[in-house]
Amino acid sequence: MEKRNICVLMGSPRKNGNTAALLAPFCEELARQGHDCETIWLYEKDIAPCTACRACQKDWSVFGCRIRDDAYDLFDRVLACDLLVLATPIYSWYCTPPMKALLDRFVYGMNKFYGEEKGPSIWAEKKVALIVTCGYPSEKGADLWESGIIRYCKHSSLQYLGMLAEHDKGYHSVFMDEEKKRHAIAFAEQLAAAARL
Repeated sequence: MEKRNICVLMGSPRKNGNTAALLAPFCEELARQGHDCETIWLYEKDIAPCTACRACQKDWSVFGCRIRDDAYDLFDRVLACDLLVLATPIYSWYCTPPMKALLDRFVYGMNKFYGEEKGPSIWAEKKVALIVTCGYPSEKGADLWESGIIRYCKHSSLQYLGMLAEHDKGYHSVFMDEEKKRHAIAFAEQLAAAARL
C-alpha cells in the first residue's frame, strides 16, 4: 500500500470538543494503515474573508490572491494532499467562520473561472470528505452543509466522497461513545477504499 497524505482542515475552535473527539479515531485508523494525517486548526490561522477582487484570476498557475495571509500556505498544503477532509461543528446550519472564509478564498484562487477568459480548476479531481458534529439529528443539522459542499465540489470538479455526521444530544450528555468511534473508523476505511489510499 502506498503512503498517502490526508489533510484535515479543522473548523472547530475547541481542541477538546466533539469534532476533535470524532476526528481522533478517524485519523488513528488512517495512521494505522500507514498514511500521514495532518490536522490544521483553522482558528489558529489568519484567514481573511474574500473580497471578490478577482486578482487571483490573472495567473492560472498559482493561488494569486492579493491578501497575504495563512491562506497561501493552506493553498499549497491542500493542493499537495491526496485527500482533503473538512471537519467542522455546524453553526447555523453551516460550517464555522474560518472554514467558510477559506472555502470562499479557494473557490476563486483554485478555480480560474472568473477572469476575462475562463481558465481551469487547478485542484480538479481532488478528493473531498466531511466530518461533522451537530446539535440536531444529522438529517436536519448537517444536510444543508453537505448539499452546499456537493455543489461546491461539482462546480470545482472535485470528487466528493461522503460525510460522517454525528449528533450531540445536549450539554449534559456524553458525546463520544463506542458506537461513534466505530463509525469514525469505518468512515476512514471507507474513504481509504474509495480514494484508493
